[in-house]
Amino acid sequence: MDKAKSMMDKKGASGPFHVNNGFNGHVSGSCCSGGGGGGGCNNAFGSSGGANNSNSSNNSGGGGGGGTFENMHHLHRGDDAECNGSPAKRCRLRRRTESVRRSRPPFPWFGMDIGGTLVKLVYFEPVDITAEEEQEEVENLKSIRRYLTSNVAYGKTGVRDVHLELRNLTMCGRTGNLHFIRFPTQAMPRFIQMGHDKNFSSLHTTLCATGGGAYKFENDFRTVADLELLKLDELDCLIRGLLYVDRVGFNGHPEGYYFQNPSDTQSCVKKPCTLDNPFPMLLVNIGSGVSILAVYSENNYKRVTGTSLGGGTFLGLCCLLTGCETFEEALEMASKGDSTNVDKLVKDIYGGDYERFGLQGSAVASR
Repeated sequence: MDKAKSMMDKKGASGPFHVNNGFNGHVSGSCCSGGGGGGGCNNAFGSSGGANNSNSSNNSGGGGGGGTFENMHHLHRGDDAECNGSPAKRCRLRRRTESVRRSRPPFPWFGMDIGGTLVKLVYFEPVDITAEEEQEEVENLKSIRRYLTSNVAYGKTGVRDVHLELRNLTMCGRTGNLHFIRFPTQAMPRFIQMGHDKNFSSLHTTLCATGGGAYKFENDFRTVADLELLKLDELDCLIRGLLYVDRVGFNGHPEGYYFQNPSDTQSCVKKPCTLDNPFPMLLVNIGSGVSILAVYSENNYKRVTGTSLGGGTFLGLCCLLTGCETFEEALEMASKGDSTNVDKLVKDIYGGDYERFGLQGSAVASR
């Protein structure tokens, strides 16, 4: 246990380390955190947007990069720092601010991770919209924002995880909230058709997407919804997304955590954890399958192993054994169950603790 604790202290966790802001246990929405190319605004949200909202008038075709989120944030803060400077400084500041505006993609800002079991969608809701912007905003854009932020369920299977919402973030010089939405991948054709029905291509021509489904559904997006996908590597997005959510935290609290004394049910304690000095680390990504990465830096990593037993296996077994039909149903039933009724524990074999090796009777011997 001391060795495990030492690994946690070095933040190189593979098992007990978790990230709260993923969907059902893994990091998501990473393509909205600078997931591709140079990591700038346009790479993050991938828009070659139309000219039907207030931002697009200064963004003909989405621009070319425009710097990282952090640079945008510093420029934005500079407005207050230099507003009382000389006329020359104010002139330079106006030019810099205008440059930021031109490099911003038009709203709405989306990113998608199209997995084998679930589609995870992250939506940036601006909360600093001016009266002038709101007046110039097209009804189509207002309708999308109202629909996404005023509902927690979309149809029978779409869910917005309200408890994961990240509030008052600054991205590309705008302040807003990040919303996390998920639905089964099998519902993807309906989602694409909705994009066509809502005339989404009038607001965007390109969407950022990662995961295997970004390749599988690319032609459907193009032919049905008149949208192109900017495809980003999912492992690149995973690492950058992890570092991003750790950096911004979870509404004032650390995003990561680990369990101290995980094998002792009596003294097991959940502890906050930050990635101040994360490298090297083992990163375990639990999706439909599982990949384990050795990460040496943000851009230097390799996949060392993995397993086909993951979320897809869980859902398949749940459907066969219980008759449930959705991931949501499976999670709800799992939350009400008691695994000790089916697991074989040490005490089931020894009648109590296995004291010689310090194994408690409550430890799982076989699942």
